[in-house]
Amino acid sequence: MAKVLGIGGVFFKAKDPAALVNWYRDVVGLHVHDWGGVFMTPEAMAAHPGAGTVFSPFKQDTTYFEPSTKEFMINLAVDDLDGVLARCATHGVIPVKTFPEEANGKFAHIMDPEGNKIELWEPKPMG
Repeated sequence: MAKVLGIGGVFFKAKDPAALVNWYRDVVGLHVHDWGGVFMTPEAMAAHPGAGTVFSPFKQDTTYFEPSTKEFMINLAVDDLDGVLARCATHGVIPVKTFPEEANGKFAHIMDPEGNKIELWEPKPMG
């Protein structure tokens, strides 16, 4: 039987795609390729026990994505949340919310320049 293998990409509209992808490169640390996008291999996630891709619709009236007014939120798995937040701070980006460490790991929320909420997640091995 045919089945889905995983999330193949995240595609969304931006007012200034080049500036936004550069922000993600400089502030969050994504490796941007010459063609203007990011390609993440599954090996990077596989190297972190507890990491995976989540597909989860939220209720229409959720407030979890606030202060963003967008209908989506991007979750980026990171290997060192404190290190990523330190790089964010050097660019004037401070978390809009941080969370106590929990069973799934550490989380923080930041906003990109176009009002998209980004959830940064340092996975914790599940056991």
